[in-house]
Amino acid sequence: MSDAILRNSDSSKNISLTFPDGSIRDYDAAATVRDVAESISKSLARKAVAYALDGKLRDLSDPLGGSGKLEIVTRDDPRALELIRHDAAHVLAEAVQELWPGTQVTIGPVIENGFYYDFARNEPFTPEDFPAIEKKMREIIQRNRPFTKQVWPRDKAKQVFRDKGEAYKVELVDAIPEGDDVKIYAQGDWFDLCRGPHMASTGQIGDAFKLMKVAGAYWRGDSNNPMLTRIYGTAWASKEELDHYLHMLEEAEKRDHRRLGREMDLFHFQEEGPGVVFWHPKGWKMFQNLVSYMRRRLADDGYAEVNAPQVLDKSLWETSGHWGWYKESMFKVTVAGEEAESEDDRVFALKPMNCPGHVQIFKHGLKSYRDLPVRFAEFGAVHRYEPSGALHGLMRVRGFTQDDAHIFCTEEQLAAECLKINALILSTYADFGFEEIRVRFSTRPEKRVGSDALWDHAEEIMGGVLTQIQQSDNRIRTEINPGDGAFYGPKFDYVLKDAIGREWQCGTTQVDFNLPERFGAFYIDKDSEKKRPVMVHRAICGSMERFLGILLENYAGHLPLWFAPVQVVVTTITSDADDYALKVARRLKEAGLSAETDLRNEKINYKVREHSLAKVPIILVCGKREAEEGTVNLRRLGSRDQRSLGLEEAIDLLADEATPPDIRRKKAN
Repeated sequence: MSDAILRNSDSSKNISLTFPDGSIRDYDAAATVRDVAESISKSLARKAVAYALDGKLRDLSDPLGGSGKLEIVTRDDPRALELIRHDAAHVLAEAVQELWPGTQVTIGPVIENGFYYDFARNEPFTPEDFPAIEKKMREIIQRNRPFTKQVWPRDKAKQVFRDKGEAYKVELVDAIPEGDDVKIYAQGDWFDLCRGPHMASTGQIGDAFKLMKVAGAYWRGDSNNPMLTRIYGTAWASKEELDHYLHMLEEAEKRDHRRLGREMDLFHFQEEGPGVVFWHPKGWKMFQNLVSYMRRRLADDGYAEVNAPQVLDKSLWETSGHWGWYKESMFKVTVAGEEAESEDDRVFALKPMNCPGHVQIFKHGLKSYRDLPVRFAEFGAVHRYEPSGALHGLMRVRGFTQDDAHIFCTEEQLAAECLKINALILSTYADFGFEEIRVRFSTRPEKRVGSDALWDHAEEIMGGVLTQIQQSDNRIRTEINPGDGAFYGPKFDYVLKDAIGREWQCGTTQVDFNLPERFGAFYIDKDSEKKRPVMVHRAICGSMERFLGILLENYAGHLPLWFAPVQVVVTTITSDADDYALKVARRLKEAGLSAETDLRNEKINYKVREHSLAKVPIILVCGKREAEEGTVNLRRLGSRDQRSLGLEEAIDLLADEATPPDIRRKKAN
């Protein structure tokens, strides 16, 4: 690098750049990012795909423009993954137009794990078109043409796209706010309207991409507009990452809780009740197993279970703030019929959450500081409107049950209560086999209620708790999520990782200084003065339905014996053993196990296959010899091994194995 680029002490035109290691270097204002990279390392300059100045990602060709904190982004930087996917979307669009001239391109954003592009074409694309498109994409990538950016006058952009027959692009240009640049990115002769940034050239995309599926999509999401064809793709930094992702998708398909729900006869959905679950006997038993477990944990932790009304006047939701914030997601209820009395002719709402009802219960009767903390828990059925396209089995429903709780405490008790909640959440997840947990601290959003002073105070307390959480267990990862708090206070979100590496946000702890004030809740302090309590919103499973869906997929239906709705099936080889099988099932039930019998006149291999498909953990096979000897033949789900055990030995073994982990801990203590 020439001396002219590094700052000369006599030069009046210079910029000062701060690097990630904290070092500061001065450069001539004419320096490019490539110059800067070469001043550090020639190999870094070759690897660079973009840069960030003060955290904002930019094209490598963009002039620095001024001083700031500089980061050179290479292809193995996590931030480059979004650029890889963004560039892949542009290459997809070019490939489609090369193969099918006259196709119009519309929008092609980056999404989680990939990208998509919407196309306007008389004949929709199908997956059979993917091999040809992928081949053409690889050709374009191998050309390694640079991405170049130009800023066009608005009229020029509209005219060029109009001349090309790109009506949707003309509409997009019109949608760009006045005063904003109209940016055009070209890769060779092909160009597109785009905000950017992009990597330096198409060759940097690499070969780790795959087209995944097609779907119909209305232009701008409006059903009054034309239907377009959306092509989805995924792209990664390496073939290994792509293969891992595709394997995870394959595993996820095998583990899909909707499929397992059918195979295990747990639940179903139907059009007459969109977004609500029809629980079958076995599914409801599984649901109640979860409720029973949670009830025991809550009782041990000092919670009192309550139940608030399902339907409440909208005035309550106006006071809480939910009507103003979430009205579009709430189900409204009015008195039906023309003969309704005027005093009843008012608007109610099905509760979308339990917190306002719990405040009313807290307010009923005078509370002293000696009564605090008060911990109310409810397995509350709530309803929230979700668009039909967003519904997804148990994972996204309109009616669900929250394992909700609210703690009313003093400010002095707040930190200890948050730590107590944290211990309960982590212990619960561990009992279900989840060990990798991430705790996300979400701070004040732009739209919120309450004074800045209250938010400062709440965030200071929660920040201290987060530090203690991190110090208590180095396996727990913590992070700050700026601006994503609830409208009434900061929160912790608990994110768990399942058996195939997917992350699920389930539990939450939310501090609320505002709702007690809005409802006029108070307690009498030691000086006989009225004082506002702090309210903590807490959930562990979150949606019980969703948590069960996560469990089904995590275990691939192979639920632990203590949690399975049907733990044992006793089946016979011949009818000679029917009476003995009934005796075995009776003894199992007396020992507290959930047992069923299968005495059908079917071949034993057929019966074993059927119960294995239904994911029954234990099958006890009884024949004439077992009846005579007082034994059973034990088969475990997923194993071909068989064990012959005495009946009482088998019952003792299974009863011990079926003991829930919380009860086992109590017995051990």
